[in-house]
Amino acid sequence: MGLGDKVSNKAEELGGKAKQGVGEATDNQSLKAEGYGDQAKAETKQAGEEVKDHFKDDNK
Repeated sequence: MGLGDKVSNKAEELGGKAKQGVGEATDNQSLKAEGYGDQAKAETKQAGEEVKDHFKDDNK
């Protein structure tokens, strides 16, 4: 995984946590759910990149 991808995925995850926190603080269920969704999407991307890295390392 490239450094840019790692930074982008982490930023998306942190943005999701922020949305979730604001949603919880304001009792906005829609924003809270969107935050959870953003976090899940970022974690899925990170997992996919780790799988690609693993297979790339095995081919060396």
